[in-house]
Amino acid sequence: MELLLIQVVLLLVLPFPVLWIILRVKAFWAARRGPCFFQPFHDIVRLCKKGAVFSKTTSLAFRLMPSVHLAALLTAVILVPMSGRGHIASFEGDFVLFAYLLAAARFSMIAGALETGSPFEGMGASREAAFAVFAEPAFFMLAGAMVLAGGKADFVTMVSAFDGRAVLTTLAVLSLFIMVLLEGARIPVDDPATHLELTMIHEAMILDHSGPDLAMLQYGAALKTVLVSSLLVLVVLPEQLFTGSAGPWLRLASTAGGVCIVAALIGTLESFMARLRMTHVPQFVLLMFSVSLVALVSVLLLF
Repeated sequence: MELLLIQVVLLLVLPFPVLWIILRVKAFWAARRGPCFFQPFHDIVRLCKKGAVFSKTTSLAFRLMPSVHLAALLTAVILVPMSGRGHIASFEGDFVLFAYLLAAARFSMIAGALETGSPFEGMGASREAAFAVFAEPAFFMLAGAMVLAGGKADFVTMVSAFDGRAVLTTLAVLSLFIMVLLEGARIPVDDPATHLELTMIHEAMILDHSGPDLAMLQYGAALKTVLVSSLLVLVVLPEQLFTGSAGPWLRLASTAGGVCIVAALIGTLESFMARLRMTHVPQFVLLMFSVSLVALVSVLLLF
């Protein structure tokens, strides 16, 4: 039980160092000093202390959407087995609930953006929905490949299903890394630092949010990055390396370290690559779909 609680705490805390690592790596490549370690935490706390401003065109639904968004992601936290030994709510088919919780978080953001009646937020919501059409089936295809390879439909078995199969592991890592960039609204899919309305996706949907609502949405975006990054790292780390009574603790620490490495890779990518043109983003998202499809076909041919 102690291990399960530490998993929850770690997943809830990791978004802050992940944001700091991304900012620090980007500052390093730009020859700047960068923020202090606690800056992301201070930013969220500062927003929580501010008051919220609501447009007269919005209803109660707009005020509830950030809470729904964060609640869905907090529920997903109890499904990801960072230690590789299960979690509080691990069960057969838990990956389906995980996908639907991410979809619920996305739906809440889209609904909140449409509620404002703003053309820019509506444009961002339309783009978010369009990209999800390809990303969600891609995740289910990759999950299906893992289920067929592992023989069971739960995260604990699935993340180790490709152990010893370098090609399948590489395909899974590539697909999940694209999913990290997509769910976290990172370059090249989106730029969290941009304020050009015609090129925004995630930032366009939160233009009318402020105070604690904005804090929940920004923390939620970072939490999604941590959740999907954890799955990516678990796929990379072979289960055979973590045996014995200390195995789960070592894998938990290794997964947390791997998530930090993924954050450093994201920061490096954002330092050397600009966001894609909006017409090219669907092609990038389709790459995840194609890679997942190749993984599924490969498993069907091998097993």
